Amino acid sequence: MGVATTGTVHSRTLRLTEPHVVEEMLVEREIPAGFVVVNPTIASICHADLRYYGGMRKPEILARKLPMALLHEGIGTVVQSNGTELAPGQRVVIVPNLPGHLLHDLEPDQCCPACRGEIPDNYCTRGLFLGSGTDGIAQSRLVLPAPCVIPIPDSVPDEIAVLAELCSVSYRALRGISPVLEHARVAVFGDGPVGYLTAAMLHHAFGLERDRLTVFGAVREKLDEFTFAATEMVQHYNFDSADGVDIVVECTGGRFSESAINQGIDLLKAGGHLIAMGVSEDLVPINTRDILEKGLTIHGSSRSSIGDFAEVMKVMESKECQRTLRQLLPDQYTVVSKADDFAGAMESALAHRDWKKTILDFHW
Repeated sequence: MGVATTGTVHSRTLRLTEPHVVEEMLVEREIPAGFVVVNPTIASICHADLRYYGGMRKPEILARKLPMALLHEGIGTVVQSNGTELAPGQRVVIVPNLPGHLLHDLEPDQCCPACRGEIPDNYCTRGLFLGSGTDGIAQSRLVLPAPCVIPIPDSVPDEIAVLAELCSVSYRALRGISPVLEHARVAVFGDGPVGYLTAAMLHHAFGLERDRLTVFGAVREKLDEFTFAATEMVQHYNFDSADGVDIVVECTGGRFSESAINQGIDLLKAGGHLIAMGVSEDLVPINTRDILEKGLTIHGSSRSSIGDFAEVMKVMESKECQRTLRQLLPDQYTVVSKADDFAGAMESALAHRDWKKTILDFHW
């Protein structure tokens, strides 16, 4: 990293070496000045992790990134604070998006356009992202820049805090148009976890009630969980005669992106905003004619940054928000203490694709 170090630490690292194969490796990690050592305690599995694990990324990407420890959604406790204000034993949320200026001990204006504030700060070109090109949370000791470790308020339990990364991504996508959100009607496409947490952030962080927030999905049982929003089944909805909305947030991804984006374009009023959050491996055809005729603005949004996590932790202190988020939690966690445990958890998540999140309880 090119910065002074204050010692080393050994980390039991559960690395994906090829699709469906996880091996434990003992890795010695340097501790740069201004970094902290964190013991991951709870993490959740993201679809991005499953795409790596199941070999659903392109072969050239897998060849470039593996072997690698997965996971980027998690919390832990501080083991070594290295002179920072963080205390050993403190519960913290892990920010997986590590800015280049912190990694390389640079002033922000020496790093890249994102760090200089010329473009959004979640697009640093010299940074790293845990579980995507560098080892993620599936290890016993993480060494992180101190600003990428966010203290968890006492009023926020672990099982809520572990959802902070997903919530922060939704929050980040929305805050760029927060002035419009004050009076806008919004439609969210997607009844999975990303759609649920995006709708939850619209409700709890930005104050949208059912009269201005509608969620479109394909499975009634999933939509019934969105008790704080109006819901519609896409199969039965007449997009041609519907009242328009000001903002559409697409949270489907994959093979459903095409229909969701184009239905969202149909639904948007002139001058409206389309926020694309769903990830697709393939190109998606979209209705450019109506984008032009309506003068729509398309926003792409991926990942989040340190400030988003700090804001989300404030939102999570609300008991009402905690009740909403608990709907995504499973009845029990999956205990992980070795490579086979982790591989088994990934295989189960890959096979079942449950609506609720898979939560891993690390016993190092």
